[in-house]
Amino acid sequence: MREFPSSSSVTPLLGHLLAAGCVAWPALSIAQTAPATDLGRIEIRSNRNNDTEVRRESTAAKIVIGREEIEKQGDATLGEVLKRLPGVTIGGAPGHGGAIRMRGLGNGYTQILLDGERMPPGFSIDQLTPEQVERIEIMRAPTAETGARAIAGTINIVLREGQKGTPDDLKLTRSMEHGQPSSQVNWVHNLQTEPISGTFTLSAMDTYRADESTTVTESSDITDRIREASSLGHRKAVNANARLQWKGEQGRSLTLTPFVVYSEYDNRGQIAVRTTEGTPVSDAVQTQSASRFTMARLNGQWTEKLTADDRLDVRFGAGQTTYDYRLDQTGATGATAGSGQALLRNGFETQSFVDKSYSLNGKWSRALDNGHQIVSGLELEQVHRDEQGNAAASEDAGNLQASTRRWAIYSQDEFNINPQWSAYGGLRYENLLTEGTVNGVLKHNESSVLTPLLHAVFKPDPQKRDQIRMSLTRSYKTPTLYQLVARYVPSLGENSWTQADRTGNPDLKPELATGVDLAFERYLEQGGMLSANVFRRNISNLIRSTTRFNESTGRYVSSPTNVGNAITEGVELEAKFRLDQWVAGALPVDLRANASFFHSKVQDVLGPNNRLDQQPDMTANLGGDYRLRGLPLTLGGNVNWNPAYDTRRTDQQWAYQGAKRVVDVYGLWRLSPSAGLRLTVSNLTPLDYITGSTFRNGAQYESATTTAHNWRNIQLRLEMKI
Repeated sequence: MREFPSSSSVTPLLGHLLAAGCVAWPALSIAQTAPATDLGRIEIRSNRNNDTEVRRESTAAKIVIGREEIEKQGDATLGEVLKRLPGVTIGGAPGHGGAIRMRGLGNGYTQILLDGERMPPGFSIDQLTPEQVERIEIMRAPTAETGARAIAGTINIVLREGQKGTPDDLKLTRSMEHGQPSSQVNWVHNLQTEPISGTFTLSAMDTYRADESTTVTESSDITDRIREASSLGHRKAVNANARLQWKGEQGRSLTLTPFVVYSEYDNRGQIAVRTTEGTPVSDAVQTQSASRFTMARLNGQWTEKLTADDRLDVRFGAGQTTYDYRLDQTGATGATAGSGQALLRNGFETQSFVDKSYSLNGKWSRALDNGHQIVSGLELEQVHRDEQGNAAASEDAGNLQASTRRWAIYSQDEFNINPQWSAYGGLRYENLLTEGTVNGVLKHNESSVLTPLLHAVFKPDPQKRDQIRMSLTRSYKTPTLYQLVARYVPSLGENSWTQADRTGNPDLKPELATGVDLAFERYLEQGGMLSANVFRRNISNLIRSTTRFNESTGRYVSSPTNVGNAITEGVELEAKFRLDQWVAGALPVDLRANASFFHSKVQDVLGPNNRLDQQPDMTANLGGDYRLRGLPLTLGGNVNWNPAYDTRRTDQQWAYQGAKRVVDVYGLWRLSPSAGLRLTVSNLTPLDYITGSTFRNGAQYESATTTAHNWRNIQLRLEMKI
């Protein structure tokens, strides 16, 4: 039975927030009782239109999400903001975070940038809060400057920028999910100093989250069984970042963006397995895992105007990431089923690594008299990892030293042909070398890619706001360090097709994709926009994890492999407008809707459903916001939907992904011009998250279906400007 917060648990929640609000209440009261002053006519302009104009004027297809939209729903994580954007899906159970995917494509197809730089190793979007972000830029097709490792597209996250004279933002949040409380504090401080301007952002969180799942396994080789797992995780984290900018004469400026993350996670639970055929056999274990993640990084940018038409940008970055993890599984009795293997094993896994990364990029820009904008650049990046790890019973099961060295050179030209046509042409060459030593064995992989890129915008009538976008690009996906040189990790359960050991593959080749995009956009005079985008990608050397039986060891092993060629194509629709601007007498509700339809096919795998991994047939969002007349209350919500689908991964292996439906609603009550109280209910109508895998090879058969429970999250937040 699902549990929801009782009145006794909500009362302390209100008490914590109201007590915190009392600190700022005297200032709020003064603001409310101060005498009114006639300021004459005041014009207020929203940043929404500015974001729309940036999108409209860009030659390459771009979606810009500014502070207004980021703040609107009161989301606790950045992933919750992204899931509502056109064509974006989130992996994993609803509300639990996961990999960000554009166009339904899996890990590695979407390039994630932080202030224009590739995300440092080990960094996850879930470690960012919406309060730390100024805007989100989504580019559906790659450009030479942002990089071509973006088969699905690029998401660039720009951190908060300082604004002088702007008060600080303070947000105090208390939430409850399945009876487990969580707290979060976010503070944004705008520097008021000279000659350095900027902002400082601090986020601290203390969260509890329960997990419960049931896995049913049916097999011809092992005894049918049911596996039940439950756990309670506790995370404590602090994130801090700043943007400091100095501006000098003649266009000189220096921007520094330090970023620090510290996170601790503790998880305790239990696993019970029982057979469902023959003589019943059961076993159980207790699990305990702990991890610590730290990251410190400094990025910087020096800009100098060399002449009236020439500008030099130099970006640099250095950082270190550490991660320590240990899992202990104890209490197993060694009970065995018909296969003779133990249902559960006592054992442990450990992993400890240090990543050090460095980057240096130079960019020269020149504006020509004939309207051409030439940009050329050189990029250098190096990442080095030292990793130690033990697995199960082996004390020296995985020491690893690995490094990647990447360099790239590019040039692009953006220009207006005439009032109707503008164009962009770019060329990028990138080389990536990965070397790793696993238990004394050297593994080596080097790849290089030349990527031409073309974009164009056509305006049928330059006096109107309709336009058509066209792109012809080449992009690619390189194997990750983990895929290439991952150490061998045996399964802590019974080894089988669906519970295989894991290892890397140093012989992987990069995936290459030729892409076409065509979009129509209409920017409405009343505000808002309508758009339709179609795309296609032809992919070669597709990488996919497959499971094989190793006859020499007698164990099933999963590793990444190049499995052949694939295609993916789709249609993405988007609409934003205010209802009363289209329907006379309607309420002034801001509506937003998008729907994306996908189709893919791995050509060397028999159909049906030989789609790319984790790509649904569609994803859709419908949301709206309405400010009540006569009351300082704004109401809103969003529905996110992904249907269920099957994937045939090889001729013998299938995967199943159940439907995902997430309903979020909120209400914001303005206590004063500088304070508000927000109530948000996320995942209002919880739907169990179901996944499955199947192997079938003649007489051999095995399937495992996992049902994971999830619950609604009730969040109360006090928002203040101080």
